[in-house]
Amino acid sequence: MKRTILTLVASMVALASSAQYYQNKTNPDILHITEPRTQQRVNFEIPQVNGYNVYKADLHTHTIFSDGQMTMDYRIREAWMDGLDIYAVTEHMEYRPHEETFIKWMKGYIREDVKGAKNHRINYSEADSDGIQVDLNLPYEQAVKLGKQFNVTIIPGIEVTRTPATIGHFNALFIKDANKIYDADPEKAIRNARKQGALIMHNHPGWSRTSLEMTDFEQRVYDKGLIDGVEIMNGVEFYPKAIERAKRYNLFMSSNTDVHRTSYEVYQMNGHYRNMTLILAKDRSLESIREALEAKRTLAFSFGTVAGDEKLLQDLFNASVKVVYSAVEKPGRIYLQFENKSSIDFLIRFGESGDLARLEGGKSIFLRHKDGNDTNLIVENMWSEKGRTVTIDLKPYLEAAK
Repeated sequence: MKRTILTLVASMVALASSAQYYQNKTNPDILHITEPRTQQRVNFEIPQVNGYNVYKADLHTHTIFSDGQMTMDYRIREAWMDGLDIYAVTEHMEYRPHEETFIKWMKGYIREDVKGAKNHRINYSEADSDGIQVDLNLPYEQAVKLGKQFNVTIIPGIEVTRTPATIGHFNALFIKDANKIYDADPEKAIRNARKQGALIMHNHPGWSRTSLEMTDFEQRVYDKGLIDGVEIMNGVEFYPKAIERAKRYNLFMSSNTDVHRTSYEVYQMNGHYRNMTLILAKDRSLESIREALEAKRTLAFSFGTVAGDEKLLQDLFNASVKVVYSAVEKPGRIYLQFENKSSIDFLIRFGESGDLARLEGGKSIFLRHKDGNDTNLIVENMWSEKGRTVTIDLKPYLEAAK
């Protein structure tokens, strides 16, 4: 009986501890059932690389102003909470299905002769003869105000949206006036954006395709030097062959969410950070971010994989991971303590035959280098091109330990 009573008391204490009550300061008749909470930001840490800060960016996003499901207010708050420093406004220029709802909602508040945006859904084709009848700069204007509040740098942009199988989608970044870019000819639209000083990024080159082979349109705009960057990762999709294309055409590489719903559904709910373009820049100003993109100092991060230029990947790893201790067990067997100062988990092994180990972000591990092991440390979740992982030379550390 005594044990039953103790168990009951313990259960009641446990239940009571799960709910806490706080009296409202201005109205004593109101109780807050739990302690008020403030917004919490995910701190995704990466140390400086080659003297540059590493900023986390999403260069491909959507809200209700095109075909996304969230407001701009939510999107900027979400970006900050997800650990981003930079957010690009890239609404679809020609594809805005929510306008049908907007027009119906505004019934009685607009003139009867105003038909609204007849081209709200155009199936990835050109706009109709009336052109685009909305202010495409409004999303950026809203984002800038929110960006200042949350310390998120906002890049003005727009997405040129045409048939995926034959033409594709292209983000124009650092534009000046979104309303002056549209043209029925997609190449002219891209050129209009470049006249404003925009950088053009080719979005999801493998989406809705049977292969990553370039279409005639893509080949033409690439060969004419109209493309500055390419997404090698988009949401859950990874295009390793696009790394080779980026190297061939000297393009910056990016990884973006192309977010339409909440980032939580795809990433945090499943225990992942969101896609990020890692930009190595002096500061987070638009000028510095643009300079970094033009200099190709970017890496792509998605679901724990980092991809891009091999030398830059090695520099990122060496800035993040240090050998902080070594000990000789006996001749030919050396223990090395690896410390990871970044938030990225690295999958590493000694040579091709070594055991795979996970060096988690912000943690340290010991690995034993056995006699006959390769002196190279292979980083399995870093991709420099299709099927090629990154290697780190450990010979100096091994020599120092002997």
